[in-house]
Amino acid sequence: MIDFQFVTFSVEDGIGHLQLNRPEKKNAIHDPLVDEIDYVLNHIPEEVRVIVLSGNGTEFCAGLDLAELKARNAFQVVKHSNNWHRIFANFQSQGVPMVAAMHGAVIGGGMEIAACAHVRVADETTYYSLPEGRHGIFTGGGASVNVRTIIGASRMTEMMLTGRKLTAHEGESYGMSHYVVPKGESLNKAFELAKTIATNSPYSNWAMTTGITRIDNMSAEEGLYTESLICGITQTSPEVQARLDHFLNRKKK
Repeated sequence: MIDFQFVTFSVEDGIGHLQLNRPEKKNAIHDPLVDEIDYVLNHIPEEVRVIVLSGNGTEFCAGLDLAELKARNAFQVVKHSNNWHRIFANFQSQGVPMVAAMHGAVIGGGMEIAACAHVRVADETTYYSLPEGRHGIFTGGGASVNVRTIIGASRMTEMMLTGRKLTAHEGESYGMSHYVVPKGESLNKAFELAKTIATNSPYSNWAMTTGITRIDNMSAEEGLYTESLICGITQTSPEVQARLDHFLNRKKK
């Protein structure tokens, strides 16, 4: 276990809580914070069935810490971006559902991180922005794939060109959240949802969080074939068989 400085991670009743913890910087993203996220995602305790992601302080995440824009040559910038892609991809690919609890600023890199969560909850203070274009740069943490997949290429292009901010309800209409709750309630709602998700079979949670996005990138024929393979893996596990037997025999007891 490392000595965390920029995130916190705790576990209770099978639910992990990963919190961005740079409140004095509005949880702006820099390499040390990303490295700590990487460590957490690569050392998830076996008992964790769901992870809630939140930000400490007044904002969820105000995006890239502009101090990260160090003097690098083009190849170094590419490798730096690739590393962030690898780490953020772990949110989606490690097989444990992730529920994001958002409030305040969800800007730039904050949108990139939030877009990797499987379920997203925003409170009414939440607002979204992609200001990279106005700073003369381009996204580097995966927004052109992950945010674009959610809100669409046209909307993402417009947000970057104009620097406009979306309100919580506009963000919901774009798909950036699945729920909008009153101010200060996003974390409570996220844990409520996490408790429900934690009662699912870990096999089906793994299948849903790792399978659907991959199938989305396949042709229809390949997607259907992959679906059948995942179906075979999940339905034949002993735990799932026990769940099905319990469901089918519930009226006989």
